[in-house]
Amino acid sequence: MKFHRQAHCAPHKLAIFPGAFNPPTVAHLAIAEAALSVVDQVLFVLPRAFPHKEYTGIGFDQRMELLLRATAENPRFSVASSERGLFIDLAREARTEYDAALFLLCGRDAADRIVGWDYGTEDNIEKQLQEFCLLVASRAGGYTPPPQICDRVRSLELSFGEISSSEVRRRIQAGERWQELVPASIVELLQSRLDS
Repeated sequence: MKFHRQAHCAPHKLAIFPGAFNPPTVAHLAIAEAALSVVDQVLFVLPRAFPHKEYTGIGFDQRMELLLRATAENPRFSVASSERGLFIDLAREARTEYDAALFLLCGRDAADRIVGWDYGTEDNIEKQLQEFCLLVASRAGGYTPPPQICDRVRSLELSFGEISSSEVRRRIQAGERWQELVPASIVELLQSRLDS
């Protein structure tokens, strides 16, 4: 794990927030802000490889620049990159840097995906959740975990509508307004990327 910006305080509870951030949205920031009601610090992680999607669109360096700018105003936000993308790998990398209770922060759609993922028998989700808890932001409905892991899952109730990176990209492609879906701090930078 490589830190691009690290908060100064040592957290007792840390939320790791991995994502493609293509681009970062106001929903990403709303989820992270809501997580601060449970944890002391949020660590945004941009993986260089994803287990469930291809790296398309803007490149890693541009995404990192947008993410750093979008998160700059909150001193309890840290930003890092990783060579890996599975939650368990990120948790284990963070464990080498932090002596804290770990939460993996995600939306309901990502929670469905990782809980239902076929990890094989050695690293199933029940075993992984011995190393971290899931902190799940509701999105298009609440999240109900399977009974065998419900004690390792916490929910964040949020209401921010259908805001997503894919919706930002769709609007840009369609020539529609997109600026209100991303943090104001990155609108100009993102626009310059589109114009070049």
